[in-house]
Amino acid sequence: MNTPDHDIDRPQAANVDRQVAVEAADLPGEALLGAWVGGVLAHYPEKAAFELTVRFVTPEESQALNRDYRGRDKPTNVLSFPFEAPPGVPLELLGDLVICHDVVASEAHQQQKLLVDHYAHMVVHGTLHLLGLDHIEDDEADIMEQLEREILAGFGIDDPYCPGG
Repeated sequence: MNTPDHDIDRPQAANVDRQVAVEAADLPGEALLGAWVGGVLAHYPEKAAFELTVRFVTPEESQALNRDYRGRDKPTNVLSFPFEAPPGVPLELLGDLVICHDVVASEAHQQQKLLVDHYAHMVVHGTLHLLGLDHIEDDEADIMEQLEREILAGFGIDDPYCPGG
């Protein structure tokens, strides 16, 4: 994958289990995933040693998960499944991100963004959800989106919420 101007030499602050259940040649590798997650976890030092799974899936798998867990019968770009350890069991897992390659690639094309930049946004966005952030209410959305902008800027990625950004 071409990664112009992206700093992938940042320390990996999280272990990322990369799972691929779709045929695509342009998926980000573990180093990029770890860097993007590390960019998020730099804001949450108490979670720096945590790990997560990033699974790249087909539209069919995304749609089934979105339908079963969110009641929306269509594929989506990223789904976040936070892990909750049983009381008294100290496991350093954040959870799982499920990313639909076809949806992300289509969105990147429609929004005239580099695919790698849109993947970075989806990983950052999904990881923030795993950490409990949300964007249902306007004030929550403002906080989450500003944090996304800040983290992505650290990788030289333009504001994902600006047209043409």
